[in-house]
Amino acid sequence: MSLNRIILSTKDIERITGRSERQSRAILAGVRKSLGKQPRQHVSIQEYCRHTGLPEEDVARHLGIQK
Repeated sequence: MSLNRIILSTKDIERITGRSERQSRAILAGVRKSLGKQPRQHVSIQEYCRHTGLPEEDVARHLGIQK
């Protein structure tokens, strides 16, 4: 799958989950922690999908990202 971008933001997590900004930041922090990343390191769509079990195609479609 080829995407126009690969990094997820807090706003993206809000759109995917319907959670608040604060909850979305906590979700990203949890993903980073489980991946052994530092607090300021980016999380890719692929890493997020592996962590949550969501299909990449569904996440990309929901965010309006071309495949």
